[in-house]
Amino acid sequence: MTEQNAYTRLETRFARLGALNEAMAVLHWDSSAMMPSGGAEARGEQLAHLSLMAHELLVDPAVADWLAAASAEADDLDDWRRANLREMQRAHRHATALPARLVEALRRACHACEGLWREARPANDYSRVKPALQEVLTLTREAGQAKAETLGKSLYDALLDQYEPDGNAAAIERLFDELAQSLPGLLGEVLEHQKRQPAPVLPAGPFPVQAQAELARQLMQAVGFDFRHGRLDTSAHPFTGGVPEDVRLTTRYDERDFVSGLMGVLHETGHALYERGLPKEWRRQPVGEARGMSIHESQSLLMEMQACRSRDFVDYLAPLARSAFAGSGPEWEVDNLYCLYTRVEPDFVRVDADEVTYPAHVILRFRLEKALIEGQLTLDDLPGAWAEQLQALLGITPPDDRRGCLQDIHWFDGAWGYFPTYTLGAMTAAQLFAAACAAHEDIPAQLGRGDFSTLLAWLRGHVHEQGSRFSSEELLVRATGKPLDPKIFEDHLRRRYLGDR
Repeated sequence: MTEQNAYTRLETRFARLGALNEAMAVLHWDSSAMMPSGGAEARGEQLAHLSLMAHELLVDPAVADWLAAASAEADDLDDWRRANLREMQRAHRHATALPARLVEALRRACHACEGLWREARPANDYSRVKPALQEVLTLTREAGQAKAETLGKSLYDALLDQYEPDGNAAAIERLFDELAQSLPGLLGEVLEHQKRQPAPVLPAGPFPVQAQAELARQLMQAVGFDFRHGRLDTSAHPFTGGVPEDVRLTTRYDERDFVSGLMGVLHETGHALYERGLPKEWRRQPVGEARGMSIHESQSLLMEMQACRSRDFVDYLAPLARSAFAGSGPEWEVDNLYCLYTRVEPDFVRVDADEVTYPAHVILRFRLEKALIEGQLTLDDLPGAWAEQLQALLGITPPDDRRGCLQDIHWFDGAWGYFPTYTLGAMTAAQLFAAACAAHEDIPAQLGRGDFSTLLAWLRGHVHEQGSRFSSEELLVRATGKPLDPKIFEDHLRRRYLGDR
């Protein structure tokens, strides 16, 4: 067997693995959006067995031999194949760190816990799901420790690496500590600035769900979503799933407030556009996958926050919203709607938070999940710690667990180490959008006409089509000319919410 044959065999094996992961992605979406509750146990079995099959394909001793042989001749591979080999090695290290028993147990525990969360959240009953969450946490710690030993990382960094390759909790902690110190001052300035402006008027509802869904579809198409390759449904928590050729989005609607549902749709559409734009020639290969979750979240937040909360976009949105909800009067005019869209007000729920307060929600979750993983906080103390830290960061205390520690699906579904990527993504989004607008100064005016073609083409070439060819940092440097610069995000906030130039 030659070394090149070894690489070819790896591509064949990872293509099979990719197909299994795609099947699990669709099954997971279905369990959240379509599956009747009575199917939960059977679905858990299906996902557990598929997870085990995928794990076995990856930890097969032959894969280690092929990786070693291919690595010996990596200089003979082109750039894309060398990057693919690098990502194969990373996936292999993560997989071989875990015994099959733990992979299967963790998948079963996460599926069961997520199902209980879907009951506990609307019922505001943390006690209902806490035992299942404890099992997920215990198994996650075990998996994290095994990966930490294999990867030579700390326990939390090993979990973070699953979502943010080579992410470093200490660096994130320093960044978030600085944010936590500066955000209260900025928030105070913004709230004072708002007091000096006319208060926006909330259009009177109700806003029928069907009308919201139709408007959402119209906006998705304007942004660039192709319904021949995806669909929009509802779920308890908005998310994007499926596969690049069949992207599945979900949102949730509130008949008292059409803004939250639409912004959720536009956020998820950003994720979906990234998935659709990944390099087709590298489908089902690691190099063809998204480059970590901070880049993924940058694409959703760029669409939701940078583009679709801009004054230009609201020019386009206002007449569509008036038509969709048969609205009339000053509350439906552009200036009022823009004030509503950019209204800053501390809120209990992360997915409904404005740009200024959103980082505080992420900082809270990062600190809490790190403490839980490292054993410095127990699940019994989680609700109280959540309330205490939210009060310290935003000056508000959640009135119940539904709007506190039960609000997000992530921990209940096993996604520990994910939360920091939201604020890293927000910073990355600001930097990418600024670079795109510098390259094409007419982008803001185009957004005012509902034309996203130039922006999307820039993102396709600089981000989407690059897959995992580069590290997150190199991708950003190539796209914007510099590594992540938090000041660009801060400057964006000051311009939008304080009128600073």
